[in-house]
Amino acid sequence: MRRIDSRQQTLLIDPFDFLGPKRKTLLETGWAGLFRNSLHSKIPVDEIKSCFHAQMGRPTKELRTALCVLLLQQMFDLTDRDAIHQLAFNIEWHYALNLHLEDDSSKYLCERTLRAYRLLATDLEIDAILFRLLTDTLLDKLNISTKKQRLDSTHIRSDMRRLSRLELFRKTIQKFLKVMRREHARLLKKKVEDDLVERYLGEKKGYFSQVKPSEAKEALRQAAEDLLALVETFRTHRKISGMGVFGLLQRVLNEQCDVVGEGDEAKIEIKDPKDVSSGSLQNPSDPDAAYSGHKGEGYQVQLMETYQDKKPDGKATQPDLITYLDVEPANCSDADAPPSAIKETKERGCAPDELLADSLYGSDDNVQKAAKEGVDLVAPTMGKPKSKEDMLILDDFTVEEETGDILLEMRRWR
Repeated sequence: MRRIDSRQQTLLIDPFDFLGPKRKTLLETGWAGLFRNSLHSKIPVDEIKSCFHAQMGRPTKELRTALCVLLLQQMFDLTDRDAIHQLAFNIEWHYALNLHLEDDSSKYLCERTLRAYRLLATDLEIDAILFRLLTDTLLDKLNISTKKQRLDSTHIRSDMRRLSRLELFRKTIQKFLKVMRREHARLLKKKVEDDLVERYLGEKKGYFSQVKPSEAKEALRQAAEDLLALVETFRTHRKISGMGVFGLLQRVLNEQCDVVGEGDEAKIEIKDPKDVSSGSLQNPSDPDAAYSGHKGEGYQVQLMETYQDKKPDGKATQPDLITYLDVEPANCSDADAPPSAIKETKERGCAPDELLADSLYGSDDNVQKAAKEGVDLVAPTMGKPKSKEDMLILDDFTVEEETGDILLEMRRWR
């Protein structure tokens, strides 16, 4: 049974008056006051409440509080245990979340419950909804101008081990066999040879436990043949072929190998590394991660933020806020980002008039597309002149003496 407290009713006695006027003022003028008065009511509980019955079942934790804890945990970079302690004892958190009752149902979450809500919020993509709602609220509340913005990307390394091709084959097969032995042991025993299973699930990791460099090529071929055998064995099995771990087997086979023939006549050839896509599977523990030749495995995040003109003393006139973000595999090109960033921010009413970006973002196509949306995309041109003679200088242009404007024609090509 879902529990959502509106907390809109005015209390006769302020539960935070015990702090005294000075400490109360610190709460009201700090981040807690801003969160309580402007952001707390914007938390998208409607996106998560559909996962729980309105009347049946055990009552949930208060849903708005649960989402707020997940948000504040990221805001202050806390572990699960630290976040729970802050909810239980931190007065700033109590004020920000408008918690005035001293009971465990209001101010306590166990770590398991916190992880469950995090998983639910991730599956429903509530993090993206939170970002847009709260950012738009802050832009309006703080009256931040979005006319000037800048766009760039940053690389995020996935929390996974970097695998060689042999390790990738072995880990993927091992993951599949573990699931099969746990959930379909009889079918595994019937369909797959014991020697193959022993190679990957043996006590000493069998064949691949101590592979010498001189044996790596042959071990990789053995792993590829085992991979093909498993795929061919279960390809037509309706239940097994629909499993996610089987999908990883097929993905590795398609990305890393070429298969000649079908059925019992099928033979496998391992692709040259240069022919393997940068978007190929890097580790079965993180199927969405990709590879960048410059930055390695993981993801990249496209970020667009406001920027303001500086005062004479060097201080900014307003704070800067990130208005757009998009998490994508590491192999994606920056050149694809500007149209999406401009489109989304325009729909939300916070698109820039002028957008600064690096050279990869500033293709002619992107500049023209941005201009159609009323955005001036400013970026350095790609490449450098081969010689000084190829460089354009001021003397190459005709300048109007009275206005100082540069005319369209250039002297060099008259």
